[in-house]
Amino acid sequence: MEWNEATCFINGQWKPLAEATVSVLDRGFIFGDGVYEVVPVDTVDGVRAPFRAVQHCERLQRSCDGIQLTNPYTTEQWLDLLEEVIDRHPWPRQAVYVQVTRGVAKRDHAFPAGVPPTVFMNTSPWPEIPTEQIERGVAVVTHADERWLHCDIKSVSLLGNVLMKQYAVDHGAFETVMLRDGHLTEASSANVMVVKNGAVVAPRKSVQILPGITCDASYDLAREHGLNLELRPVPEAELRSADELWLSSSGREVLAITTLDGQPVGSDAPGPVYRRMREWFQAEKRNDARRWQQRKMAGPGRSPMAA
Repeated sequence: MEWNEATCFINGQWKPLAEATVSVLDRGFIFGDGVYEVVPVDTVDGVRAPFRAVQHCERLQRSCDGIQLTNPYTTEQWLDLLEEVIDRHPWPRQAVYVQVTRGVAKRDHAFPAGVPPTVFMNTSPWPEIPTEQIERGVAVVTHADERWLHCDIKSVSLLGNVLMKQYAVDHGAFETVMLRDGHLTEASSANVMVVKNGAVVAPRKSVQILPGITCDASYDLAREHGLNLELRPVPEAELRSADELWLSSSGREVLAITTLDGQPVGSDAPGPVYRRMREWFQAEKRNDARRWQQRKMAGPGRSPMAA
């Protein structure tokens, strides 16, 4: 099955992706007035499962709250829809996209009253992370963070991020790492972590940074395995003198940055702390897949998975 032959969920109905339509007056199209999630799905030890599905649903709720948009479904209902869209498609690795907008109304900046949200969910094949990226790391460039001041909301208004991703492409890099007022924020489509003297250092959560699900998983694993974790402002000088740098995102899990603005990071190869984190992360994926399988087996009336 090709990606464009998929089935999607649109406003309460399952339809072929090629037949799904949204009004040109949808506020997501007119204003970017909506929020979204991307949930990675992998097959681990024979179990096909999303990673940290509950946390993705919880972040979707926070994003809805952040723009005063009523979430049309509970976490349990979202999990049921997630299970169905995965099961409707054959791919062992999937990227599930969820989008909720403020719906269809006459164009006016103010929120419309009594308008149901537009709800869209689809999935597509998620390619394997290239071995070369895992073994050799990736190159990034830096740029001033010129986005708005609610980056903690996973808004469909992504023009600032799109421009920064294109900046990376134009400069032959994998990602753009952004700086605001001389301090690290995040990358165009990933969080960033610094390793110095064995400690994992990253910016604390704020309106300037999206709270990453994969990033949080990395923090949890660092604590669990006894690494020193420091969440605090990270000056640009500390970024540039790091022993290791990492990117984390749903689509790329955790990757080592080995080149920053054309200069090598640390030993110019993925470092020892990164290699340990990658092993721990794969083990956590196996644990999470077992939790998802237990939820599926529980059947009707089941409760959301434990976080």
